Amino acid sequence: MSRSLKKGPYTNENLMKKIAQAKAKGDMSPIKTWARESTITPEMVGFKILVHNGKKHEEVLIIESMIGHKLGEFSQTRKFKGHAKKGKLSKVYGSTGRFEE
Repeated sequence: MSRSLKKGPYTNENLMKKIAQAKAKGDMSPIKTWARESTITPEMVGFKILVHNGKKHEEVLIIESMIGHKLGEFSQTRKFKGHAKKGKLSKVYGSTGRFEE
């Protein structure tokens, strides 16, 4: 569900402070955060942000097309390992891949 227009987008205050400090210094080193729910704003464009996915921090380079999205959208929390191979299923269940008795 989207946030009310009256309230505006949610951005973590600590993250915005870190970005403001980095801009003032001209420091472009990655910024580490756990705030996956923060909305990407125009001030963040050009920065590398390390977003936590539950296990490790994944590096995300912020570009203009990401504005308005959440940081968590670009750091996946689940790893898709693929579907079972058809050859392995056919050896166990027969040629159709279905269990038949």
